Amino acid sequence: MGTIHRFNGEEDNFNWEGAIPRDYCKPGTRGAEGKILIGKADGATNFIVRYFRVAPGGSSAPESHPHDHGIVILHGRARILLGEKEVEAGPRDAIYISPNEAHQIQPIGDEPLGFLCIVPPKDSEIG
Repeated sequence: MGTIHRFNGEEDNFNWEGAIPRDYCKPGTRGAEGKILIGKADGATNFIVRYFRVAPGGSSAPESHPHDHGIVILHGRARILLGEKEVEAGPRDAIYISPNEAHQIQPIGDEPLGFLCIVPPKDSEIG
C-alpha cells in the first residue's frame, strides 16, 4: 500500500513527516545530514529516495559505487565532481551518476545545499 510523507519544512531546511534521519558520517564528509523519505519502511523494494542537506563549507564524501543513482537539486547551488570533471548545478537540475563514477558534492556560496538522491536499496539501509 502506498504512503505519503507530507512536506513540513522551510525553504532551506526541508523536512517531511515520517522521514527517517540517516547517519552520514563517512570519512571525508563535512556538514552533511540526511533523511530517508521513501524506503523499506514504506514497502519500497526497488529504490530509496533520500534527502541530503550540506552546510556551507561542507561536502559529501568522495565516493564511487557499483550502482548508478540520480540527484535532483532542491535548493542552493552545487559544485559536483563527476569522474575527472567538475560541473555546477542549481535548483531543479537533475544529475545522473554512472556506476563506479567518482563523485563528490559541495555547496557553492553561503547557502546550504539540499538535494534528493535516488539509489537502489541495500540490505544495510534502514527505513
